Amino acid sequence: MPRLSEVITALDALWPADLAESWDAVGTVCGDPDAEVSRVLFAVDPVQEIADEAVTLGAQLLVTHHPLYLRGTTTVAASTFKGRVVHDLIKHDVALHVAHTNADRADPGVSDALAGALDLRILRPLVPDPTDGQGRRGLGRVCELAHPLTLRELAERAAKRLPATAQGIRVAGDPDALIRTVAVSGGSGDSLFDDVRAAGVDAFLTADLRHHPASEARERNALALLDAAHWATEWPWCELAAAQLDEISDRNGWGLRVHVSKTVTDPWTAHAASHDDSNDSTGAPN
Repeated sequence: MPRLSEVITALDALWPADLAESWDAVGTVCGDPDAEVSRVLFAVDPVQEIADEAVTLGAQLLVTHHPLYLRGTTTVAASTFKGRVVHDLIKHDVALHVAHTNADRADPGVSDALAGALDLRILRPLVPDPTDGQGRRGLGRVCELAHPLTLRELAERAAKRLPATAQGIRVAGDPDALIRTVAVSGGSGDSLFDDVRAAGVDAFLTADLRHHPASEARERNALALLDAAHWATEWPWCELAAAQLDEISDRNGWGLRVHVSKTVTDPWTAHAASHDDSNDSTGAPN
């Protein structure tokens, strides 16, 4: 069996820390470099439910996309929920490793997995990494459909192909508009509207779209918007990352057992559709 340090070296080669944004917190949060690793669990969020799953599974390494401590801390006391996660992981000899914006920018990365889940053909990064001479790394991806779909059909595909969440897929635009090209970005994507407009695509699929940026984007042009749950747009990366580690394990004869958590850690748990029983179905209520 490999040691944790060997597995982390392999993961760092997939998602180099220097690809991460300056504000990000990536890398190993806890874990003994000399500990042996036989089982690994991938998940989006390092929340208590996922830590418990790793312990129950008997994993020695938990790899998550989101950081546990993004803005730093002065305590890991178990009286805080994040401190409890650290305590439980260390108590059960489970290491925690984070690949966040370095996995977003990687080739392949988070948006490649999202595009793959939607059966989109990737053309190029949405925001290319200037340090990549091959032009493959960067944030988001510009994609095309094998055959044009209406916006309604594309939304239905996204709802079917991405993990189910309470939110589902919110759509802005003419449901019957034909979509040929799509920009995708896993996670929060409304900071990328300028890049999306410059790409000249028909639609943009991402998560966490806020009212004002989305409204302004729609006023500027006919760009169609598809807003999925943050967790759902990043979960496909877990399967991609697990497959990458599986391949590395096979190549090195490690015999790792690699798992992907199916636990839904999206914070939203229910959705109540709006209904208007009045005769006038337009306008706000009086």
